Amino acid sequence: MQAGLIILCLAYVLSQFFRAFLAVLTTDLGRDIGASPEDLAFASGLWFLIFAAMQIPVGWALDRIGPRKTASILLLLGGGGGAALFAVATTPMHVSVAMGLIGVGCSPVLMASYFIFAREFPPAKFATLAAVMLGVGSIGNLVASYPTALAVELMGWRATLGGLAFVSTVVAMGIWVSVTDPKRVETEHKGTVLSLLKNPALWTILPLMLVAYAPSAALRGLWAGPYLRDVFGLSTTQIGQVTLIMGAAMIAGTFAYGPLDRILKTRKWVIFGGNALGAGALAFLCLWIEDSVWFSALLLAVIGFLGASFPVIMAHGRAFIPAHLVGRGVTLLNLFGIGGVGLAQFATGRIHAANVNISPTAPYTAIFAFFAVALVFGCLIYLFSRDSVD
Repeated sequence: MQAGLIILCLAYVLSQFFRAFLAVLTTDLGRDIGASPEDLAFASGLWFLIFAAMQIPVGWALDRIGPRKTASILLLLGGGGGAALFAVATTPMHVSVAMGLIGVGCSPVLMASYFIFAREFPPAKFATLAAVMLGVGSIGNLVASYPTALAVELMGWRATLGGLAFVSTVVAMGIWVSVTDPKRVETEHKGTVLSLLKNPALWTILPLMLVAYAPSAALRGLWAGPYLRDVFGLSTTQIGQVTLIMGAAMIAGTFAYGPLDRILKTRKWVIFGGNALGAGALAFLCLWIEDSVWFSALLLAVIGFLGASFPVIMAHGRAFIPAHLVGRGVTLLNLFGIGGVGLAQFATGRIHAANVNISPTAPYTAIFAFFAVALVFGCLIYLFSRDSVD
């Protein structure tokens, strides 16, 4: 099982990479195939929405087929195939279709490991294990920044994507060989996703799950690039350096959040406090949007750090999910977390288009304000949730 979890972690590195690398390709894709920021927002949003939609069949497959076949087959066909299609793209629509395929391929990877954690390890360790997997896997977020910018400058973006298609195929084969499925839970209890949705405890958590990950993922994955280019005139390499800092902050935040629920004996207030501070950081970015590139980079890093509450929210929701529905339960939570990013990317693409002719800063002020308001509403609903510590 240990070798299988390591390979799943490598697969999650790829998943983190694919959701974040468009930010450093903004200039190259615009020059070579005419892709605008709105086109890339659509492609990024499609990745997240298809990834989210896949959580329902993935949850069923984890409970009924197991993580080994589910993760390996989808990553091979979607991840390898989608990256190969991206490498030969000649229009923005090709990029969107490729990103959709990659979303299918990445959709089971993290949930396969969470499924194993929930079945094979004590509940009290779930948040910490989930945070470790998320934190180590987020190396892909770092690789999608400055290193990718260098690779694109040295080899071109097509060769870079061709290499990623090969790596995705190899990792998928590694999952097939190394992962061992946990024993199935035998029970007379039946249930579906609809059974989970009847639980009122989850409905105070799901709205915050919908908006908590969206600011850091959307900014790191796309909008940091156009913002830094249009407002401060940064080059691809410089954008890569700033997004590298933000990616590192996201990893640090993941590891910081992981054990806090056990240290402070509360999940609810760890999650609420972090996301409330994140809304404040977004508000500061709106107010000082063009004052200093260094201050903006710092605020982007703070937003990334505070936006890393995903594994603790997942653990909070996991506490209200019965054992025989673990697969469908964690993927339902993931559907909201990832789906929220997809919806946000579609919304922010329209926000950008509506404000782009006003001033260089106007579209980004509107985007950052949108995320701040969404976080505030999510936190207000979350106040009614029940706390849980295993």
